[in-house]
Amino acid sequence: MILESLTKRRSCYALSNKSTLSDEQLTELVKTAVKHAPSAFNSQSTRAVLLLGASHRALWEIAREALRRIIPADKFAPTEEKIKAFAAAYGTILYFEDWTDVEALQAQYPAYKDNFPTWAYQANAMAEFIVWTALAEAGMGASLQHYNPLIDEEVKARFHLPAAWKLVAQMPFGVAVAPAGEKSLLPIDGRVLVKK
Repeated sequence: MILESLTKRRSCYALSNKSTLSDEQLTELVKTAVKHAPSAFNSQSTRAVLLLGASHRALWEIAREALRRIIPADKFAPTEEKIKAFAAAYGTILYFEDWTDVEALQAQYPAYKDNFPTWAYQANAMAEFIVWTALAEAGMGASLQHYNPLIDEEVKARFHLPAAWKLVAQMPFGVAVAPAGEKSLLPIDGRVLVKK
């Protein structure tokens, strides 16, 4: 049941270079999530790039060097360790929004112009959540990272991606080598109200 699957989805940072799914199954998982994630006005503006092997490692090299340029050398060690942990995973999924689609809808429906960027990010988040939950159901861990916009231009250049694609998030994934950390949950009463 989907509600049981939701409880398995957690942020896992200690990931191995192992996958419970074949590369073909991973590709199909991402394709299905992006294809069926709901979007406002059926915009279908979410894009994803599945990075495996050398491409996955190249992403985290880009991130490491971008961060090295802005973090003082004497404070860089913890950041470098974090990036190494992401690079040690099996792969990374990059999530984008195609801003050409967003701008086309803004032009077509000017009364809603200011809403379309928000709605695009909501659609992207739903695709991310579907993938993340499906990975958890398959016995893998993942986390969601946001090194954009710091790495955007280098990522687009390295992976030959359209200029109109706006990077939203990066999701390293693999078989977890340590459980997710403790998570405190606020009382649900007061967060969900029922009115009749």
